[in-house]
Amino acid sequence: MKLSPGNGVRGLLPDGDRAEDRINVFKTKTEGNIMKLKKVMALTMAGAMAATTLTACGSSSSTTETTKAAETTAAAAADTTAAAAAADNGSSDAETVLQVAFENSISEPVGQGWEKAQEIIKEKSGGKMAIEIYPDSQLGDKSSLIDSMLLGENVCTLADGAFYADYGVPDFGIVFGPFLFDSWDQVWKLVDSDWYKEQCDKLEEKGLKIIASNWIYGERHTLTNVPVNTVDDLKGLKIRVPSNEIQSKGFDVLGATSTGMALGDVYQALQTKTIDGAENPLATLYGRKLHEVAKYLILDGHVKNFTTWVVSADWFNSLPEEQQTWLLETAEEAGEYNNEVQQAADAEYLQKMKDEGVTVVEPSEEVLAGFKEKAQPFYEMGADFGWSDGLYDTVKKAMGAE
Repeated sequence: MKLSPGNGVRGLLPDGDRAEDRINVFKTKTEGNIMKLKKVMALTMAGAMAATTLTACGSSSSTTETTKAAETTAAAAADTTAAAAAADNGSSDAETVLQVAFENSISEPVGQGWEKAQEIIKEKSGGKMAIEIYPDSQLGDKSSLIDSMLLGENVCTLADGAFYADYGVPDFGIVFGPFLFDSWDQVWKLVDSDWYKEQCDKLEEKGLKIIASNWIYGERHTLTNVPVNTVDDLKGLKIRVPSNEIQSKGFDVLGATSTGMALGDVYQALQTKTIDGAENPLATLYGRKLHEVAKYLILDGHVKNFTTWVVSADWFNSLPEEQQTWLLETAEEAGEYNNEVQQAADAEYLQKMKDEGVTVVEPSEEVLAGFKEKAQPFYEMGADFGWSDGLYDTVKKAMGAE
Protein backbone atom coordinates (compact mmCIF):
# COMPACT_ATOMS: atom_id res chain seq x y z
CA MET A 1 0.00 0.00 0.00
CA LYS A 2 1.36 3.40 -0.92
CA LEU A 3 2.15 5.68 2.00
CA SER A 4 0.26 8.93 1.78
CA PRO A 5 1.27 12.27 3.34
CA GLY A 6 0.66 12.05 7.05
CA ASN A 7 1.10 8.27 7.25
CA GLY A 8 2.20 7.40 10.74
CA VAL A 9 -0.09 9.92 12.49
CA ARG A 10 -2.59 8.12 14.68
CA GLY A 11 -5.75 9.21 16.49
CA LEU A 12 -6.35 12.87 17.22
CA LEU A 13 -4.01 15.72 16.41
CA PRO A 14 -3.21 18.41 19.02
CA ASP A 15 -6.13 20.63 17.98
CA GLY A 16 -8.59 17.73 18.09
CA ASP A 17 -8.66 17.20 14.32
CA ARG A 18 -8.76 13.62 13.15
CA ALA A 19 -5.53 12.39 11.53
CA GLU A 20 -7.51 11.37 8.45
CA ASP A 21 -8.79 14.94 8.05
CA ARG A 22 -5.26 16.34 8.35
CA ILE A 23 -4.06 13.87 5.72
CA ASN A 24 -6.81 14.94 3.33
CA VAL A 25 -5.90 18.58 3.85
CA PHE A 26 -2.27 17.81 3.06
CA LYS A 27 -3.26 15.83 -0.04
CA THR A 28 -5.32 18.75 -1.24
CA LYS A 29 -2.44 21.14 -0.63
CA THR A 30 -0.02 18.91 -2.52
CA GLU A 31 -2.41 18.52 -5.46
CA GLY A 32 -2.86 22.29 -5.43
CA ASN A 33 0.89 22.79 -5.58
CA ILE A 34 1.12 20.53 -8.62
CA MET A 35 -1.71 22.42 -10.34
CA LYS A 36 -0.05 25.70 -9.45
CA LEU A 37 3.22 24.42 -10.93
CA LYS A 38 1.51 23.59 -14.22
CA LYS A 39 -0.03 27.06 -14.34
CA VAL A 40 3.34 28.67 -13.68
CA MET A 41 4.85 26.65 -16.50
CA ALA A 42 2.20 27.84 -18.90
CA LEU A 43 2.49 31.45 -17.78
CA THR A 44 6.26 31.55 -17.97
CA MET A 45 6.32 30.05 -21.44
CA ALA A 46 3.67 32.51 -22.55
CA GLY A 47 5.71 35.30 -20.99
CA ALA A 48 8.79 34.25 -22.89
CA MET A 49 6.88 34.25 -26.16
CA ALA A 50 5.37 37.63 -25.39
CA ALA A 51 8.73 39.13 -24.51
CA THR A 52 10.22 37.81 -27.74
CA THR A 53 7.36 39.33 -29.72
CA LEU A 54 7.87 42.69 -28.03
CA THR A 55 11.55 42.56 -28.89
CA ALA A 56 10.74 42.06 -32.56
CA CYS A 57 8.16 44.86 -32.65
CA GLY A 58 9.70 47.38 -30.22
CA SER A 59 11.97 50.32 -30.93
CA SER A 60 15.74 49.90 -30.99
CA SER A 61 16.13 51.64 -27.61
CA SER A 62 14.10 48.94 -25.86
CA THR A 63 15.48 45.97 -27.75
CA THR A 64 18.18 45.12 -25.19
CA GLU A 65 15.83 45.32 -22.21
CA THR A 66 13.12 43.22 -23.82
CA THR A 67 15.67 40.67 -25.00
CA LYS A 68 16.96 40.33 -21.43
CA ALA A 69 13.39 39.98 -20.20
CA ALA A 70 12.75 37.22 -22.72
CA GLU A 71 15.93 35.40 -21.72
CA THR A 72 15.12 35.66 -18.02
CA THR A 73 11.54 34.47 -18.51
CA ALA A 74 12.62 31.60 -20.73
CA ALA A 75 15.21 30.56 -18.15
CA ALA A 76 12.54 30.60 -15.46
CA ALA A 77 10.32 28.45 -17.66
CA ALA A 78 13.15 25.97 -18.17
CA ASP A 79 13.80 25.76 -14.41
CA THR A 80 10.08 25.26 -13.76
CA THR A 81 9.85 22.50 -16.36
CA ALA A 82 12.88 20.79 -14.82
CA ALA A 83 11.34 21.08 -11.36
CA ALA A 84 8.09 19.53 -12.58
CA ALA A 85 9.96 16.60 -14.07
CA ALA A 86 11.94 16.17 -10.84
CA ALA A 87 8.80 16.19 -8.71
CA ASP A 88 7.19 13.25 -10.50
CA ASN A 89 9.90 10.66 -11.09
CA GLY A 90 8.16 7.32 -11.08
CA SER A 91 6.57 7.97 -7.69
CA SER A 92 3.07 7.02 -8.82
CA ASP A 93 4.00 3.32 -8.82
CA ALA A 94 6.03 3.31 -5.60
CA GLU A 95 4.87 1.90 -2.28
CA THR A 96 6.67 4.59 -0.27
CA VAL A 97 7.27 8.19 -1.35
CA LEU A 98 9.43 10.83 0.31
CA GLN A 99 8.78 14.46 -0.65
CA VAL A 100 12.05 16.41 -0.51
CA ALA A 101 11.48 20.17 -0.38
CA PHE A 102 13.90 23.08 -0.08
CA GLU A 103 14.34 26.79 -0.83
CA ASN A 104 17.08 26.34 -3.42
CA SER A 105 16.58 25.99 -7.16
CA ILE A 106 16.73 22.60 -8.85
CA SER A 107 19.83 23.69 -10.79
CA GLU A 108 21.95 24.17 -7.64
CA PRO A 109 24.17 21.29 -6.44
CA VAL A 110 21.66 20.22 -3.77
CA GLY A 111 18.99 19.94 -6.45
CA GLN A 112 21.29 17.86 -8.64
CA GLY A 113 22.15 15.75 -5.61
CA TRP A 114 18.51 14.84 -5.05
CA GLU A 115 17.98 14.11 -8.73
CA LYS A 116 20.81 11.60 -8.32
CA ALA A 117 19.09 10.27 -5.20
CA GLN A 118 15.97 9.56 -7.24
CA GLU A 119 18.03 7.26 -9.47
CA ILE A 120 19.81 5.60 -6.54
CA ILE A 121 16.73 4.77 -4.51
CA LYS A 122 14.83 3.50 -7.53
CA GLU A 123 17.70 1.10 -8.25
CA LYS A 124 18.14 0.01 -4.61
CA SER A 125 14.44 -0.57 -3.98
CA GLY A 126 13.46 -1.89 -7.38
CA GLY A 127 10.91 0.91 -7.63
CA LYS A 128 9.30 0.25 -4.24
CA MET A 129 10.52 3.63 -2.97
CA ALA A 130 10.56 6.97 -4.75
CA ILE A 131 11.60 10.55 -4.08
CA GLU A 132 9.68 13.61 -5.24
CA ILE A 133 11.60 16.90 -5.37
CA TYR A 134 10.01 20.29 -4.63
CA PRO A 135 12.54 23.14 -4.98
CA ASP A 136 11.95 26.90 -4.63
CA SER A 137 9.83 26.57 -1.46
CA GLN A 138 6.96 24.93 -3.37
CA LEU A 139 5.79 23.13 -0.23
CA GLY A 140 6.39 26.05 2.11
CA ASP A 141 9.26 27.40 4.17
CA LYS A 142 11.56 25.37 6.40
CA SER A 143 9.56 25.98 9.57
CA SER A 144 6.31 24.76 8.02
CA LEU A 145 8.07 21.68 6.66
CA ILE A 146 9.49 20.88 10.09
CA ASP A 147 6.01 21.31 11.57
CA SER A 148 4.72 18.81 9.00
CA MET A 149 7.41 16.34 10.05
CA LEU A 150 6.38 16.67 13.67
CA LEU A 151 2.91 15.56 12.53
CA GLY A 152 4.45 12.45 10.99
CA GLU A 153 4.23 13.51 7.33
CA ASN A 154 6.52 12.09 4.67
CA VAL A 155 8.53 15.24 3.96
CA CYS A 156 12.24 15.99 4.09
CA THR A 157 14.22 19.21 4.04
CA LEU A 158 17.72 20.47 4.64
CA ALA A 159 18.50 22.07 7.97
CA ASP A 160 21.53 22.84 10.07
CA GLY A 161 22.68 22.93 13.66
CA ALA A 162 21.61 26.55 14.04
CA PHE A 163 18.05 25.59 13.13
CA TYR A 164 18.02 22.54 15.39
CA ALA A 165 19.08 24.75 18.29
CA ASP A 166 15.73 26.50 17.97
CA TYR A 167 13.99 23.10 18.02
CA GLY A 168 15.21 22.01 21.43
CA VAL A 169 18.81 20.83 20.93
CA PRO A 170 20.74 23.99 21.84
CA ASP A 171 24.26 22.52 21.74
CA PHE A 172 23.78 21.64 18.06
CA GLY A 173 23.87 25.36 17.24
CA ILE A 174 27.59 25.69 17.79
CA VAL A 175 28.39 23.94 14.49
CA PHE A 176 27.15 27.09 12.75
CA GLY A 177 29.31 29.43 14.81
CA PRO A 178 31.51 31.85 12.84
CA PHE A 179 35.02 30.59 12.02
CA LEU A 180 34.64 27.45 14.15
CA PHE A 181 36.35 25.15 11.64
CA ASP A 182 39.72 25.66 9.98
CA SER A 183 39.31 22.81 7.49
CA TRP A 184 36.76 20.36 6.10
CA ASP A 185 38.72 17.55 7.74
CA GLN A 186 37.75 19.04 11.09
CA VAL A 187 34.11 19.11 9.98
CA TRP A 188 34.02 15.42 9.09
CA LYS A 189 35.88 14.42 12.24
CA LEU A 190 33.22 16.20 14.29
CA VAL A 191 30.40 14.55 12.31
CA ASP A 192 31.92 11.14 13.07
CA SER A 193 32.32 11.89 16.80
CA ASP A 194 30.35 10.57 19.75
CA TRP A 195 29.37 14.15 20.58
CA TYR A 196 27.66 14.55 17.20
CA LYS A 197 25.83 11.24 17.55
CA GLU A 198 24.52 12.38 20.95
CA GLN A 199 23.09 15.54 19.37
CA CYS A 200 21.39 13.49 16.64
CA ASP A 201 19.87 11.21 19.27
CA LYS A 202 18.56 14.20 21.22
CA LEU A 203 17.01 15.60 18.04
CA GLU A 204 15.33 12.28 17.30
CA GLU A 205 13.76 12.40 20.77
CA LYS A 206 12.23 15.71 19.64
CA GLY A 207 10.66 13.95 16.64
CA LEU A 208 13.24 14.70 13.92
CA LYS A 209 15.50 12.10 12.30
CA ILE A 210 18.69 13.13 10.46
CA ILE A 211 19.22 10.82 7.48
CA ALA A 212 22.48 12.35 6.19
CA SER A 213 25.11 14.80 7.43
CA ASN A 214 27.75 14.48 4.72
CA TRP A 215 26.42 17.07 2.23
CA ILE A 216 28.66 20.10 1.58
CA TYR A 217 26.44 23.14 1.17
CA GLY A 218 29.52 25.28 0.73
CA GLU A 219 31.65 27.84 2.48
CA ARG A 220 29.51 30.85 3.28
CA HIS A 221 30.78 34.16 1.93
CA THR A 222 29.47 37.72 2.12
CA LEU A 223 28.02 39.63 -0.85
CA THR A 224 27.34 43.35 -0.37
CA ASN A 225 26.40 46.47 -2.30
CA VAL A 226 29.38 48.39 -0.86
CA PRO A 227 33.02 47.24 -0.67
CA VAL A 228 34.06 45.09 2.30
CA ASN A 229 37.80 44.56 2.58
CA THR A 230 38.17 43.90 6.31
CA VAL A 231 35.87 42.96 9.17
CA ASP A 232 35.66 46.60 10.21
CA ASP A 233 33.89 47.42 6.93
CA LEU A 234 30.90 45.34 8.08
CA LYS A 235 30.10 47.79 10.85
CA GLY A 236 26.48 48.94 10.60
CA LEU A 237 25.71 47.03 7.39
CA LYS A 238 22.38 45.20 7.31
CA ILE A 239 23.22 41.63 6.29
CA ARG A 240 20.54 39.06 5.56
CA VAL A 241 20.91 35.79 7.45
CA PRO A 242 18.54 32.82 7.84
CA SER A 243 16.03 33.41 10.61
CA ASN A 244 17.69 31.77 13.60
CA GLU A 245 19.43 33.09 16.70
CA ILE A 246 22.80 31.45 16.10
CA GLN A 247 23.39 32.98 12.68
CA SER A 248 21.94 36.32 13.72
CA LYS A 249 24.28 36.73 16.67
CA GLY A 250 27.12 35.20 14.68
CA PHE A 251 26.97 38.16 12.32
CA ASP A 252 26.17 40.74 14.96
CA VAL A 253 29.47 40.05 16.75
CA LEU A 254 31.29 40.87 13.51
CA GLY A 255 29.82 44.39 13.70
CA ALA A 256 27.02 43.97 11.16
CA THR A 257 23.29 44.23 11.82
CA SER A 258 21.83 40.84 11.03
CA THR A 259 18.44 40.72 9.33
CA GLY A 260 16.45 37.48 9.27
CA MET A 261 14.65 36.97 5.97
CA ALA A 262 13.38 34.21 3.69
CA LEU A 263 15.81 33.44 0.87
CA GLY A 264 13.19 34.18 -1.77
CA ASP A 265 12.86 37.78 -0.54
CA VAL A 266 16.56 38.66 -0.65
CA TYR A 267 16.87 39.75 -4.29
CA GLN A 268 14.23 42.46 -3.96
CA ALA A 269 15.54 43.54 -0.57
CA LEU A 270 19.00 44.08 -2.05
CA GLN A 271 17.56 45.80 -5.09
CA THR A 272 15.57 48.26 -2.95
CA LYS A 273 18.47 48.75 -0.48
CA THR A 274 16.35 47.37 2.37
CA ILE A 275 19.47 45.37 3.21
CA ASP A 276 23.12 45.97 2.36
CA GLY A 277 24.17 42.41 1.79
CA ALA A 278 23.61 38.69 2.18
CA GLU A 279 25.72 35.66 3.00
CA ASN A 280 25.59 32.19 1.53
CA PRO A 281 27.72 29.75 -0.47
CA LEU A 282 28.59 30.79 -4.03
CA ALA A 283 26.14 28.30 -5.54
CA THR A 284 23.25 29.98 -3.77
CA LEU A 285 24.45 33.56 -4.25
CA TYR A 286 24.81 32.95 -7.97
CA GLY A 287 21.84 30.60 -8.30
CA ARG A 288 19.53 33.25 -6.82
CA LYS A 289 21.17 35.90 -9.08
CA LEU A 290 21.96 38.10 -6.07
CA HIS A 291 25.14 39.27 -7.77
CA GLU A 292 22.97 41.24 -10.19
CA VAL A 293 22.01 43.65 -7.39
CA ALA A 294 25.06 43.45 -5.10
CA LYS A 295 28.46 43.77 -6.73
CA TYR A 296 31.01 43.21 -3.95
CA LEU A 297 32.02 39.76 -2.69
CA ILE A 298 34.48 38.95 0.09
CA LEU A 299 35.52 35.31 0.33
CA ASP A 300 35.55 35.26 4.12
CA GLY A 301 34.32 31.66 4.47
CA HIS A 302 32.83 32.51 7.86
CA VAL A 303 31.04 29.14 8.07
CA LYS A 304 32.04 25.81 6.59
CA ASN A 305 28.46 24.82 5.93
CA PHE A 306 27.82 21.10 5.87
CA THR A 307 24.12 20.48 5.72
CA THR A 308 21.90 17.73 7.03
CA TRP A 309 18.68 16.25 5.68
CA VAL A 310 15.94 15.59 8.18
CA VAL A 311 12.66 13.67 8.19
CA SER A 312 9.94 12.82 10.67
CA ALA A 313 11.24 10.31 13.22
CA ASP A 314 7.76 8.76 13.45
CA TRP A 315 7.53 8.40 9.68
CA PHE A 316 11.04 6.94 9.41
CA ASN A 317 10.45 4.45 12.22
CA SER A 318 7.20 3.34 10.56
CA LEU A 319 9.16 2.12 7.51
CA PRO A 320 10.26 -1.51 7.19
CA GLU A 321 13.91 -1.90 8.22
CA GLU A 322 14.89 -2.65 4.63
CA GLN A 323 13.42 0.65 3.43
CA GLN A 324 15.13 2.56 6.25
CA THR A 325 18.45 1.14 5.06
CA TRP A 326 17.76 2.04 1.43
CA LEU A 327 16.91 5.60 2.39
CA LEU A 328 19.96 6.12 4.61
CA GLU A 329 22.30 4.66 2.00
CA THR A 330 20.69 6.74 -0.74
CA ALA A 331 21.02 10.01 1.18
CA GLU A 332 24.66 9.24 1.97
CA GLU A 333 25.60 8.30 -1.60
CA ALA A 334 23.73 11.29 -3.03
CA GLY A 335 25.68 13.46 -0.59
CA GLU A 336 28.95 12.23 -2.07
CA TYR A 337 27.66 13.10 -5.53
CA ASN A 338 26.53 16.55 -4.31
CA ASN A 339 30.01 17.21 -2.93
CA GLU A 340 31.64 16.47 -6.27
CA VAL A 341 29.21 18.79 -8.04
CA GLN A 342 29.61 21.45 -5.35
CA GLN A 343 33.39 21.56 -5.50
CA ALA A 344 33.43 21.71 -9.30
CA ALA A 345 30.72 24.37 -9.34
CA ASP A 346 32.38 26.75 -6.87
CA ALA A 347 35.19 27.70 -9.24
CA GLU A 348 32.72 28.08 -12.10
CA TYR A 349 30.34 30.27 -10.09
CA LEU A 350 33.18 32.47 -8.89
CA GLN A 351 34.46 33.01 -12.41
CA LYS A 352 30.96 33.78 -13.68
CA MET A 353 30.47 36.37 -10.96
CA LYS A 354 33.75 38.04 -11.89
CA ASP A 355 32.80 37.98 -15.57
CA GLU A 356 29.45 39.58 -14.70
CA GLY A 357 30.98 42.54 -12.92
CA VAL A 358 31.39 41.46 -9.30
CA THR A 359 34.45 42.78 -7.47
CA VAL A 360 35.91 39.84 -5.53
CA VAL A 361 38.14 40.22 -2.47
CA GLU A 362 40.27 37.25 -1.46
CA PRO A 363 41.32 38.24 2.06
CA SER A 364 44.85 37.67 3.31
CA GLU A 365 45.60 35.53 6.37
CA GLU A 366 46.01 38.74 8.34
CA VAL A 367 42.57 39.98 7.33
CA LEU A 368 41.00 36.60 8.15
CA ALA A 369 42.72 36.68 11.54
CA GLY A 370 40.90 39.96 12.16
CA PHE A 371 37.57 38.29 11.35
CA LYS A 372 38.32 35.36 13.66
CA GLU A 373 39.34 37.63 16.52
CA LYS A 374 36.15 39.65 16.16
CA ALA A 375 34.12 36.41 16.17
CA GLN A 376 35.59 35.02 19.38
CA PRO A 377 33.10 36.72 21.78
CA PHE A 378 30.38 34.64 20.12
CA TYR A 379 31.71 31.56 21.91
CA GLU A 380 31.41 33.33 25.25
CA MET A 381 27.64 33.69 24.76
CA GLY A 382 26.83 30.09 25.65
CA ALA A 383 24.46 31.11 28.43
CA ASP A 384 22.39 33.09 25.88
CA PHE A 385 22.04 29.98 23.73
CA GLY A 386 21.48 27.50 26.54
CA TRP A 387 24.71 25.64 25.81
CA SER A 388 26.21 23.03 28.09
CA ASP A 389 29.12 24.15 30.26
CA GLY A 390 32.43 23.95 28.41
CA LEU A 391 30.75 23.22 25.06
CA TYR A 392 33.28 25.13 22.96
CA ASP A 393 36.19 23.14 24.41
CA THR A 394 34.25 19.88 24.08
CA VAL A 395 33.57 20.49 20.39
CA LYS A 396 37.11 21.65 19.66
CA LYS A 397 38.39 18.41 21.18
CA ALA A 398 35.91 16.31 19.22
CA MET A 399 37.00 17.87 15.93
CA GLY A 400 40.70 17.51 16.72
CA ALA A 401 41.46 21.19 17.23
CA GLU A 402 42.29 21.42 20.94
